[in-house]
Amino acid sequence: MNKHRIIAVSILILAAVFLRFLPHPPNFTPIAALALFSGVIFRDRVMALALPLVVMLVSDLFLGWHNTIFYVYGAFALMVFMGRSLKNHVTVGYIAGGGIAGSLLFFIITNFGVWMSGTMYPPTWEGLTAAYIAAVPFLHNMILGTLFYSAVFFGAFHVAERMIPSIREEAGHLRA
Repeated sequence: MNKHRIIAVSILILAAVFLRFLPHPPNFTPIAALALFSGVIFRDRVMALALPLVVMLVSDLFLGWHNTIFYVYGAFALMVFMGRSLKNHVTVGYIAGGGIAGSLLFFIITNFGVWMSGTMYPPTWEGLTAAYIAAVPFLHNMILGTLFYSAVFFGAFHVAERMIPSIREEAGHLRA
């Protein structure tokens, strides 16, 4: 990765950390979009995976820990791999579809984790159903946030590649 590309990606990373601290509706955060973005942008799998998880870790040091943290981090890790599968299909449609699919995946995994924690819902089918029903309003915000921040990250990076050609990497650039 060249110097200009590293700077551009670093700016987006810092923006994601900063945005987690701003007041926002529940689940309307940049992390899912960042996970998709890092999966597309980084050739190195470890770097792609580390980016959203480090952003989460740094911000969680200040925002606090919870008993479903492994489910949350695991869901974001899977979203990185979804992003990697989009590397050769970086279009608005594929990114939007990936954002919606990733949000649904996050919803399924994290609310299963809430149910498994046993602190809010009984360990029954009814308890699992109640956990998912209670989380539906959060899913709406997750989808909207992921789509919004995906547009911001992918759009800003696409513009940066056009304005500063040295950011572009062979076979790693974003297509319009």
